[in-house]
Amino acid sequence: MPEIHEGGCLCGSVRYRAEGKPARVSVCHCTDCQRRTGSAFAVVAHFKHENLEVTGGPLSTYEYRTDESHRWIRLEFCPRCGTTVTLTAEQSPGGRTVSGGTFDDLREALHESRMRDRGDSGRGQDGEDAV
Repeated sequence: MPEIHEGGCLCGSVRYRAEGKPARVSVCHCTDCQRRTGSAFAVVAHFKHENLEVTGGPLSTYEYRTDESHRWIRLEFCPRCGTTVTLTAEQSPGGRTVSGGTFDDLREALHESRMRDRGDSGRGQDGEDAV
């Protein structure tokens, strides 16, 4: 039986269910992630689009181009409380990214996941582009 990870927004209007382990977990401290989270860094888990189901109210979106790569990122957030629940990115077709802090059980969801730290180079430790 596959792993199931659930989570949602602050007010509970938007919920999601992710199946399986994340393909990748990233900790990013680029300027864009700092601005979108209001923190020094963002923790995100990447899933295949078909492994993530969002329920509840429809998500609002905000799309922009990053300062560094100039690729688009679409933030998907609760229209009631403003929590960024998921995002999709031009550089990751077929994938959907979940904001780490929205998991009901963050430790369980990210346990033994492949972690990448995106530094100033814009690439993860394994040399791939990070979100």
